[in-house]
Amino acid sequence: MGKLIDMTRQFRDDEDGAAMVEYSILIGIIAGAAILAIIAIGGWVTGRFSGLCGILDGKGVLSSTAKGTCDAVAGTGT
Repeated sequence: MGKLIDMTRQFRDDEDGAAMVEYSILIGIIAGAAILAIIAIGGWVTGRFSGLCGILDGKGVLSSTAKGTCDAVAGTGT
């Protein structure tokens, strides 16, 4: 009976599992924040390139007669 009581006290005082859970939650929060930041930056960059493509579409680089094309959806241009 004494051995069982000692085992329960040792289990009660052991904090390794609690620390692991806390670190797991912290890692999850950091990973979630990183994913949200990447998605936000990706949306911002996509908007900037789409706007630039709209401005440059149909304009030439070398002469006034050159007509370039820009497709923002496909991400291609000539």
